[in-house]
Amino acid sequence: MGESGTPRAADRATTEGAIALADAAVAGDRRALARLLTAVENRTSLAETALRELYPKAGRAHIVGITGPPGSGKSTLVAALIANVREAGRPVAVVAVDPSSPITGGALLGDRVRMQSYADDADVFIRSMASRGHAGGLASTTTAAAAVLDASGFDLVLIETVGTGQSEVEVAAAADTTVVLEAPEMGDEVQAIKAGLLEVADLVVVNKGDKPGALRTAAQLRAMLVPTVARGDAPAGRPAPKRPEVLVTTATSGEGVPELLAALDRHRAVASTGEASEPRRARALAQIRAVMADRLADRLRDPALAQVADGVVDDVAEHRVDPYAAADRLLEAIGRTEA
Repeated sequence: MGESGTPRAADRATTEGAIALADAAVAGDRRALARLLTAVENRTSLAETALRELYPKAGRAHIVGITGPPGSGKSTLVAALIANVREAGRPVAVVAVDPSSPITGGALLGDRVRMQSYADDADVFIRSMASRGHAGGLASTTTAAAAVLDASGFDLVLIETVGTGQSEVEVAAAADTTVVLEAPEMGDEVQAIKAGLLEVADLVVVNKGDKPGALRTAAQLRAMLVPTVARGDAPAGRPAPKRPEVLVTTATSGEGVPELLAALDRHRAVASTGEASEPRRARALAQIRAVMADRLADRLRDPALAQVADGVVDDVAEHRVDPYAAADRLLEAIGRTEA
């Protein structure tokens, strides 16, 4: 076998291809960017190599997470935000995390269909990603995709979550600014607070402002959120509660959307100061933990460990071993194989 067929030559080819793809994406090649995001979503070695190249170039974009319960109008609001951002001449990218099939892993792509009017705009890039069963409303590769878009020159990156409601608090770990949408007449105020979703909000938006009760819902939210901050009784070691601004929008008509964009820009200015370093550290820690979890899952699929892992899983399934002891056993097995 010639040198071109050796593993080392194959590694060199992958590295060179990844760097070339990353350079093309940064240079504005949207086809290269789409290919790179596909590699990121599939967690290939090419994607990892490209991300190593791109990560130092990221950190300039404003990453905005948009979350909230189904029916609150997230996709419509994202489309309205795109229109306002483009009027200002700024490039914008969207990562729309869609529910995915538990069998094929494919996404519904519903959000992308709604935004097709921007398909011919070179300064708008919209990517649907399958959640692939990830419980928090975000695909496990969403943060990596946002970093790629950041490095590729997009000034604003919007991450729209699946819309499963209470489980979506992890969007705060991926974004500079977290926007939580609520619909008018949301119901029991106490239940809204218990959801935990409002606690991670930097901005709370009552969408569908033309519906009855929108202003009353906004007033209720303001009344609920301010006292939470004023008490200042957060447990030691936990971040202090936020003081989210509450706005009202009607995404279908665009009313209130310029004010939302202005609020995002204000929060961006605050987030770029030294006082906001802790959220950036939290996001970095979340990224590291995600990579570590992926690395651990890959190791457990290694043939040298697969049989041990299968046996441990069987023991837990039959209640012969508890999950904590099983995890310790697998970690010890990984350590032995790496020694």
